[in-house]
Amino acid sequence: MSAPSSARRVVYVVGSGRSGTSTMAGTLRTLGLHVPQPEVAADSTNPKGFGEPQWLVDLHDELLKRSGVQVSDARPRAWLDAGKVSADHALRERVTDWLASQLEQSDELVLKDPRAAWFLGLWRAAAERSGAATSYVTMLRPVTEVVGSKQKYYDARQGGVTRTAAWVNMMLGTERATRGEQRAFVRYADLLDDWTVPVFALGEQFDLHAVKTAMATDIAAVHSFIDPSLRRVTLTWDDVQVPAPLRELADQTWAVLDAMAQPGGDTAAAHETCDQLRVAYGEMYDEAEAFAASSVLAARREGVREGARQAGEGGGQQRATRAADHVPHAVRALVPPAARSRIRKVIGRER
Repeated sequence: MSAPSSARRVVYVVGSGRSGTSTMAGTLRTLGLHVPQPEVAADSTNPKGFGEPQWLVDLHDELLKRSGVQVSDARPRAWLDAGKVSADHALRERVTDWLASQLEQSDELVLKDPRAAWFLGLWRAAAERSGAATSYVTMLRPVTEVVGSKQKYYDARQGGVTRTAAWVNMMLGTERATRGEQRAFVRYADLLDDWTVPVFALGEQFDLHAVKTAMATDIAAVHSFIDPSLRRVTLTWDDVQVPAPLRELADQTWAVLDAMAQPGGDTAAAHETCDQLRVAYGEMYDEAEAFAASSVLAARREGVREGARQAGEGGGQQRATRAADHVPHAVRALVPPAARSRIRKVIGRER
């Protein structure tokens, strides 16, 4: 393992999707940090671009499928499932080789993909093996705005409750995964209001040569890149209906993370609060899972019966599988892993 070089640094932009991660990655890229090419193409959901290397996204999609984890997964145990995949030696070599090749092109990289949060241990090890220091920028945006933005632009099968729970799980898990590392918390609103304040502070804190030596033309380019109208969804709890206990837990999570964005706010007391909230969320999820298990299993059995009824028409097993797919994914995820395994055997499907 190579000793980190002060000239080599990888900045990971993390946090929930739709929190301004693309804007932060694009800003750092415009100032001179390297985003590995090719990038994911811009679209109507992100007209300024995602700032995501295509290789990175493809890898994480592969790993999520292998671990059975969703991009926005509300299950506390999803962190364990993703971590098991990250421990694979061949995978670590593959990621290290790719990262080393990118560091040959530039000493300062910015890597962003909301999926990356599940595999930060994998990327931290790859950077260490490549002789690069690591830094983390966690983007913060109020949970109601994140949920509203995802409901507007993403898969409509997930509702407000599932998305809110996934946000809590993602943000508390990311905080724990980056604790003890060089990191910063940046509010999306602050980035849009005056990007120079948080970004140049990052340049000093992370010792980013590209940011500290940015030319007037680079700064002007960022002013053109950042568009305050990108904050196109501004919702409140009046627009996102979730149970009161989950709402309270989400508010408490936002409050402690928002405070950590203040200078000197990343304290031991804040870490303890995050730990307490993470435990409380796990207990809340366990209760919800226990309540929902019977309904999910009943829906599965109904799917099997429907498939059996149509078996005379041919393709009965396939029809059973398709019928089972009508159960919302957010509900299916509540079934304990052992039960899901038995159900898959009944309907003849591996996953």
